[in-house]
Amino acid sequence: MDKHSDKQLFSDAKGWSRDLEKEVQNRFANHEVSNFDIKSSKPFFGIDTPPPYPSGRPWHLGAAAQYSQIDAIARSQRMLGREVLFPIGMDRNGLPVERYTEKKYEIKMRETEREKFIELCRGALDDLQSEMVDILKAIGFSADFKRMYRTDSDEYRTLTQATFIKHWKDGMIYRGNRPTNYCVECGTTIADAEIEYKELPTKLAYFNFQVKESKNKITIASTRPELLAACRAIIVNPEDERYKGMIGKHAIVPIYKTEVNIIGHPSAKPEFGSGAVMVCSYGDYNDVLLFKELGLEEKIIINDTGRLTDVAGKLSGLTVNSARKEILKLLQEDGTLEKVQEISHRTPTCDRSKNPIEIIPMDEYYMKVRDLKEKVMEITNELNFIPDQHKQILFNWMKVAMDWPISRRRFYGTEIPLWYCKKCSEPYVPQPGKYYKPWKENPPNGTTCKKCGSKEFYGDVRTFDTWMDSSVSSLFVTRYSTDPEFYSKTYPLTIRAQGIDIVRTWLYYSIVRCFELTKRPPWSNVWIGGMGLDEHGEKMSKSKGNGVDPMLIIERYGSDAFRFWAASEASPGSNFLFSEQRIMGSQKFLTKLWNVAKFIKEFGDYGINEKPEKLFPTDKWILEELYSAVKDSLEGHRSFNFFIPSNRIREFTWNVFAPHYIEMVKARAYGKDFSKEERLSAIYTLNQTLRAILLLLAPICPFITESIWTSLYSEESIHKMEFPKDLPSFKEMSKYSSIITDFNTKVWGEKRANGISLRDPVSVRIPEELTIFEKDLKAMHNLK
Repeated sequence: MDKHSDKQLFSDAKGWSRDLEKEVQNRFANHEVSNFDIKSSKPFFGIDTPPPYPSGRPWHLGAAAQYSQIDAIARSQRMLGREVLFPIGMDRNGLPVERYTEKKYEIKMRETEREKFIELCRGALDDLQSEMVDILKAIGFSADFKRMYRTDSDEYRTLTQATFIKHWKDGMIYRGNRPTNYCVECGTTIADAEIEYKELPTKLAYFNFQVKESKNKITIASTRPELLAACRAIIVNPEDERYKGMIGKHAIVPIYKTEVNIIGHPSAKPEFGSGAVMVCSYGDYNDVLLFKELGLEEKIIINDTGRLTDVAGKLSGLTVNSARKEILKLLQEDGTLEKVQEISHRTPTCDRSKNPIEIIPMDEYYMKVRDLKEKVMEITNELNFIPDQHKQILFNWMKVAMDWPISRRRFYGTEIPLWYCKKCSEPYVPQPGKYYKPWKENPPNGTTCKKCGSKEFYGDVRTFDTWMDSSVSSLFVTRYSTDPEFYSKTYPLTIRAQGIDIVRTWLYYSIVRCFELTKRPPWSNVWIGGMGLDEHGEKMSKSKGNGVDPMLIIERYGSDAFRFWAASEASPGSNFLFSEQRIMGSQKFLTKLWNVAKFIKEFGDYGINEKPEKLFPTDKWILEELYSAVKDSLEGHRSFNFFIPSNRIREFTWNVFAPHYIEMVKARAYGKDFSKEERLSAIYTLNQTLRAILLLLAPICPFITESIWTSLYSEESIHKMEFPKDLPSFKEMSKYSSIITDFNTKVWGEKRANGISLRDPVSVRIPEELTIFEKDLKAMHNLK
């Protein structure tokens, strides 16, 4: 669309609307602004954009709001004169898509042929991805969609496997059969970072163990009585007077009649429950630590289907919940159950299925992240966090993080590139550079076992944790293993932008993996966005079903109103509450801006580029106010905090420029009883001020600013411009601001009080301090 068409469209439109936004959106489809030029002489700025996860409908409003602010980072940096690499990808691996596919097609992964299930997952993802891309484009996301990557592509999975192979060769990977978090519903191991603790209602059972060497009894209070058969010890606090005489003796496990040692240990808290604790394999991670410390022999009582094993005797084959009910009946019949209380218990749950996890010994691969802890904490401390206080969230996690279980027993993910010798089980690790599928393919031709010389192998059937893929997004977008020149000029990137909810996962694993691979942090800045909350203050999420469809809001109020609300509602890192009322307020501000532009357009090209020889006092005053607003806004843009420019621009436009300055110079701009010189000064200043407002607002509201800019000022897109600079400052004029606004407010108030129109004449004395503005004020208020 050329400038003439833009002007006609602007003139014909009654007001800013979603239809006009769509006109601009269509134009953005062929926009060159997202193109990255590696040969540019501009300073480089690279963004590690979070690849959104197309795992279900709808993509909620909180997520879309966060992506609109990430887009504002890219747009503002372009306008600060930087060459911006702004990639976009889709995170298409892992459990959520499998669960979505199972639900959509009413199937079970374990009951479906693997190849067929993978095909169904891919088809479901394509549909969801298309919708997500439509939303991103609707909010004006200016990433490079032409090069959009997918984490399930052969190219991306090749990188994931190649980085694993390097970790393997660096000695960072080991295999271990050890107690690990396990989600029965998901059918896979999960990492500590994927656990959510929830207060859930449960039963606290009190039951008695008989002390073998005496008639004494020890009462145990437990929420996991179904684990009795796996009890291997009882611990009591050595300082607990109730149990001092029992330490070193033996207790008889009720129902099962096995003997266990009574051990003094400081982890038993006298004030909790009965003060005595049964140590089972495994009720929680304290059990895991105690089994290791005390050298206890584990009994596997729960299998990977979530049912009790033969170790449980009469409870064998029951689910955990059924076994819990049954053991209470057996304890009652045995006469060893004292009481049962209904309590709320802090329970570890899977962040995907939302069900309580179990701790089950599993044969998995682990990455030695603890070996890197000190160095990773050191480089993390050097990163600039926005906001700074959120660095502590990551530090707190690093201090307690265990080695990372990276293997998963699922189908739709990047395969672990390992084969095993059929004769001696020695693992074979292929060379990097190819995408391997060991579950269906033989190892490369000519492969022989380095240990025994056999040529017969079987492939690993497991996949990687999805964070193994997304944690190397910064390496993929900088072409780590495919384009050395591009990589050398773009890595490390400038900023990681992401939500607060994935600090323990995406952020942590990215730093660990990229540092181990490159010996450098993947970026120098980390921008943390807060969470979108519903109108009741609850986090928006697909699982809760409280997410608002962003397209409903965008179609109702417009993308720019939505983006402005997202920017102006909270500073980075702070949660923001969804409020349709406040989005309506943003829409009203944009309507005000549109009307201001319509007024200024009345004067055509006059005064746009023709600078007057002299500026008059009212013009100098607003230019000083503008200078201050620009200074504050640019500070916000430079610090990636769009709360600052959005609110500063609105305050300046709504409370100063439109009601005071425009009304003061309106008569002068029309040339009514004013000289040509005075008129030019007014129109020039109106345009200079509107230009600056549009430029400062462009990264936040890309559609309306583009429409007005190309209608009034240039055929070239506003998003190829730079922020205003070298603006004139008239510091001596700032002292008049409150006096001017107070006087105008006083006159308006008197007219309303006397029931007369704002256009009607009134007799009011102009304060002596405002004498230099007398001519404009008289014309504005029709003063006698």
